[in-house]
Amino acid sequence: MASPLDLPGWRHVYSGKVRDLYVPTEDGAADRMLVVASDRVSAFDHVLSPGIPDKGVLLTTLSLWWFDLLAGADGGRSIPNHLAASSILTDGADGVPNTPDDLASLIPAEVAGRAMVVRSLEMLPVECVVRGYLTGSGWAEYRAQGTVCGIALPDGLNDGDRLPEPLFTPAYKAPMGEHDENISFEQTVELVGAERATQLRDLSLEIYSRAARTAEQHGLILADTKFEFGVDAAGVLTLADEVLTSDSSRYWDAAAWASGTTPAERMASFDKQIVRDWLAANWDKTGTPPELPAEIVERTAARYRELLELLTSA
Repeated sequence: MASPLDLPGWRHVYSGKVRDLYVPTEDGAADRMLVVASDRVSAFDHVLSPGIPDKGVLLTTLSLWWFDLLAGADGGRSIPNHLAASSILTDGADGVPNTPDDLASLIPAEVAGRAMVVRSLEMLPVECVVRGYLTGSGWAEYRAQGTVCGIALPDGLNDGDRLPEPLFTPAYKAPMGEHDENISFEQTVELVGAERATQLRDLSLEIYSRAARTAEQHGLILADTKFEFGVDAAGVLTLADEVLTSDSSRYWDAAAWASGTTPAERMASFDKQIVRDWLAANWDKTGTPPELPAEIVERTAARYRELLELLTSA
């Protein structure tokens, strides 16, 4: 992994699989942070090489668009998010949200377009996964046991089928280099308490349902996604990190899903599934992952761009 950037006014404190976190170097500004999305791409809990060109900009732009929508632009109630209080989004000439001048001035030129100034939160150790369709690891478990994350499902479902209702399937967020662990709702209660666990489940399902409706309006299926939440100084549960991006979600072409006869045709994706599929076919998940071919990198970048264009089009 590349060394973190030396950014004026900010001090690096943490790097995840994709994002780098900075705090202000000035005194009295501990209530905000800088989140920088890199071009790194990860799969199966490993950071791969090379990165995806402009991925950081695409992910940040899409997150900002969704944060704005979920703040009430879709007609629903406002979901609190970690963007700094002054970062109310406004539409640019191309319909993509812009960051106002006051916050833009805090973002170093080196990371312009792929960074967000956010409020400091106490992050919760639970990755809030919502599954609306049967696929991926859920499909593998269903074939073996008839369940997804221990939740029993009806017989006769196929890869890519819509589930009877969206499922909340949380995971314990593991440290860098370790595998996230699927956990039950009861284990979530043990981690964060019954009231907070219920809030996480209900809010995750609400956001998924709202986002899925929006995706459908743009010819897309939101098959599954994952959210991260923190708690602010007032104890308010707050949506954080990224939201509904190509990295954290599976998006499919709705027309292909409706007309496809094979799983590959049905699940024409706008995310990093291209990377996952290539890696699964060319790596046994031991040792260091192989380098991604240029063709895989280019196809993935094109799908990320296409998703942004489809969602943000009028």
